[in-house]
Amino acid sequence: MSSARPAGQAAPRARWRATRWYTDPARLGLAALALSAAAFFLLPLYVMGVTSLKPMEEIRLGHLLAWPSQLTADAWRAAWSNACTGVACEGISGGFWNSVSIVLPSTVIAIALGALNGYALAYWRVRGAALLFGLLMIGAFIPVQVLMYPLVRMLGPLHLVGSLPGIVLVHVIFSMPVMTLIFRNHFASLPRELFLAARLDGAGFLRIFVLLMLPLSVPMLVVAAIMQATGVWNDYLLGLVFAGREHLPMTVQLNNLVNTTTGTKLYNVDMAATLLTSLVPLAIYAVSGRWFVRGIAAGAVRG
Repeated sequence: MSSARPAGQAAPRARWRATRWYTDPARLGLAALALSAAAFFLLPLYVMGVTSLKPMEEIRLGHLLAWPSQLTADAWRAAWSNACTGVACEGISGGFWNSVSIVLPSTVIAIALGALNGYALAYWRVRGAALLFGLLMIGAFIPVQVLMYPLVRMLGPLHLVGSLPGIVLVHVIFSMPVMTLIFRNHFASLPRELFLAARLDGAGFLRIFVLLMLPLSVPMLVVAAIMQATGVWNDYLLGLVFAGREHLPMTVQLNNLVNTTTGTKLYNVDMAATLLTSLVPLAIYAVSGRWFVRGIAAGAVRG
């Protein structure tokens, strides 16, 4: 008698194992780790969300995790338009547009220069390329605080401290080591035969870069854009020192709002302002997360 089974029919033991996956210690441990990590990050977000939707009378009851019995968006409106961020009571809406005006040029310029540097270091064997790359890598490990005073002394006579071009320049400078490393490693992982074939066809430096390398690097460009945009948006120290009073980013205004000591402490307004400040990075990851994972999987951050 033949013991063959119809195609697609699993063995009884295999089916039993499939239905008993929850008895596997490795899978249980992995599931517990994933749930713990999710709770670690989502629980504070939940607390901020529900607190921002409660009136102060309900917050004073002390039920931190309780869902609001009376939903209200007054704290969100106050945080955006009329909460006090120091002596001014205009909310953090101005800081939002300041952050946008800082993030956009800082991201575009940093990616353009980083991609160009990485392309040159990966394919064009210029004299001193290894030394330049080594210096850039050393710069990546120097703390920002160490370079703060020298930068102020250098940019002060140029009237760049306290201006929008100054804070953009500083962000671009500090992003160059990481951006160059990311793009250099990515371009080095591409088949060199493509570059050599383009050279044989007579293509030059910029033509190969624009028409060949950049179209092959879309996932990596998204990775770099996410890293740079979120890093600049979440920055506090550089914005505080170099942006000036008229260009303070959203993070600085959030700090001023939370630490304002006059009047009653409005925890719902503080939570709403915190969530408003974090909405842009969250939205970037939500929209571009698939591309971010694809870029990492393609080797964009290998070194």
